[in-house]
Amino acid sequence: LAQSLIAGLLLSGLLATGIQPAVILRPQTSVAAPAQSALRRLYEQGERALGENRLADAERAFRQILAIEPQDPGAHANLGVIAMRRKQWQAALRELKESERLAPAVSGVRLNIGLTYYSEGDYDAAATAFESVIRDDPASTQAHYLLGMCYFFREEYAGTIGQLEPLWSTQSHNLGYLYVLAVAADETGQHETEERAARQLAEVGENSPMLHLLMGKADLQRQKTGEALNELELADRGNPKLPFVHFYLGVAYRRQNQFAEAKAEFLEDSKIDPQVAYTYDELGAVCAYLQQSSEAETYYRKALQIDPRLASSLYGLAKLLIGRQDYKEALLSLEKAQALDPQSASVHYLKAKAFGGLGRREEAQTELATVARMQKTVRDDLARQVSGAAIPNPDLEQH
Repeated sequence: LAQSLIAGLLLSGLLATGIQPAVILRPQTSVAAPAQSALRRLYEQGERALGENRLADAERAFRQILAIEPQDPGAHANLGVIAMRRKQWQAALRELKESERLAPAVSGVRLNIGLTYYSEGDYDAAATAFESVIRDDPASTQAHYLLGMCYFFREEYAGTIGQLEPLWSTQSHNLGYLYVLAVAADETGQHETEERAARQLAEVGENSPMLHLLMGKADLQRQKTGEALNELELADRGNPKLPFVHFYLGVAYRRQNQFAEAKAEFLEDSKIDPQVAYTYDELGAVCAYLQQSSEAETYYRKALQIDPRLASSLYGLAKLLIGRQDYKEALLSLEKAQALDPQSASVHYLKAKAFGGLGRREEAQTELATVARMQKTVRDDLARQVSGAAIPNPDLEQH
């Protein structure tokens, strides 16, 4: 619920640490002395290039190391970092996990594995990685911060406070930290912590556009749409190019069923940062409400091109496909959505409609029975997101 806003704003405290090469002491190698000298030279070249963000040169050096010593964990780790900087998350995971296999005791590798999962929005896997880092290095500020953020996105607010509140002495200047802590405290009824974080947020924010953006987002979280619009409009007047201010204005207008106004705001946000999948997901939703089906499909597909794991876009696309009786492709989209959110009764309901359209009545009845059972026992988070009841967090998720 991750570039743009929080790189310099909401996650500034975290990102000050950056994505760094994992520090690994290379094990003694059995290669001959001349090869050892070549390895040292290549390491120096690769680390220098990486420090200067010359990624192609760095990759070339580390791959040459692996040609000499294929079991070198440091080369794999740094190739993982290069892939992270390129936002090639699956390639990063392959290299980092190979490094972890070769050097399981190095917590820095697991921290980067967690960051990679976090960047993909897989907060369960990310949390597992950060928890393992904390077991080995309880003083790791990055791991505690990131774990607290994972808990926040999973709506485990007590856990969020447990991880973030002890970081107050180093993070209380960070607007994103204060915002998340205040929201989590509000959700858990810890009013003293909430008030403390809110006071500090106002003091650090100094009536800035960013402060108004955060306050507006907090009002959206509390279902206070009118107050949110007032704050977000102040943010917009102060800095109309502020990343995500138009996104949350769009969310507020959508909440009030002002879909044309919402569409205009989301389009404005897409001009500021054209690589945010959530923006196109919201555009798909409002265009669907406006019965602009062709545009809605285009925006959903654009969102999925950026983030194939965005279940709400898979769902929205499937709904459009069912509307034009393309049941087979709709089922493919719904299977992907179900894999990402197996607890969504809404997905099973659409699957029933698709099966029904194909004349597969028995499978349709099975899906409807699943819907009836799940509606009694499971909260449908995807339905909340699709309806606009849940607030997406593209600003907090991107870095």
